[in-house]
Amino acid sequence: MNRSAAYVVTEFVLLGFPGSWKIQIFLFVLFLVVYVLTLLGNGAIICAVRCDSRLHTPMYFLLGNFAFLEIWYVSSTVPNILANVLSQTKAISFSGCFLQFYFFFSLGTTECLFLAVMAYDRYLAICRPLHYPAIMTRRLCGILVSSCWLVGFLGYPIPIFSISQLPFCGSNIIDHFLCDMDPLMALSCAPAPITEFIFYAQSSLVLFFTVAYILRSYVLLLRAVFQVPSAAGRLKAFSTCGSHVVVVSLFYGTVMVMYVSPTYGIPTLMQKILTLVYSVMTPLLNPLIYSLRNKDMKLALRNVLSGMRIVKNM
Repeated sequence: MNRSAAYVVTEFVLLGFPGSWKIQIFLFVLFLVVYVLTLLGNGAIICAVRCDSRLHTPMYFLLGNFAFLEIWYVSSTVPNILANVLSQTKAISFSGCFLQFYFFFSLGTTECLFLAVMAYDRYLAICRPLHYPAIMTRRLCGILVSSCWLVGFLGYPIPIFSISQLPFCGSNIIDHFLCDMDPLMALSCAPAPITEFIFYAQSSLVLFFTVAYILRSYVLLLRAVFQVPSAAGRLKAFSTCGSHVVVVSLFYGTVMVMYVSPTYGIPTLMQKILTLVYSVMTPLLNPLIYSLRNKDMKLALRNVLSGMRIVKNM
């Protein structure tokens, strides 16, 4: 436990979103609906991939695991937001704060790695279609997925533990709806430049590496697509990777603003909104983007829903 000269910090106060009690109730209902829809949407993708044999391919295997990741990612923030909105004290325990901090960044890192792996899969499918079945085997898919989870969760325990050992003194109020790096460092009464540097260097390395790889993959994809002789073939290729481009743009666009560009000039409310986009809205939009732009997925989802109706009526 961290001790200052005056007292022991046992909890933090997350201010969340400002507003009257009616606004807080509205926010609670809004976040609850978004959370339920996110769980249902990503859960439907998992069921469709698992139940429909036509989707037992590397692309949908990755998509199913990505939907599973999104469920956990949104669950690292929204349940606490819901509890915080209705709370009078808006307090979170010291250990709970750093536990959320760890899971939020670990799952976010895992998502970055997943997006890079999915870009690699689309690159192979479009640029090397003849070699695709031999390269993208079930074994390789399992290794890639496992590596994403391991790297994501093994990269942050030491830096976050080091931050938790800093002395916190004075105010324990965090003007955010989650425990994030900048607000926590601002509450520490002892500077830790090395710890801060390691944390941001690690996060930036993951972001830049995955973004660079994804951009490289899509440059090669575009070059291969423009070499397709027929317009129909080019349209199909663009449609195949279009949903992935939308997800990448939504996620990385807001993450880059928050963790790569300086945030001191961005109003606190805008920082909260940007954080909501990549932590709450992106997991909600992913199933919509993938299912609405993919005929096989739409058909599989219809079959899953039809099967559920049949079982219900029996």
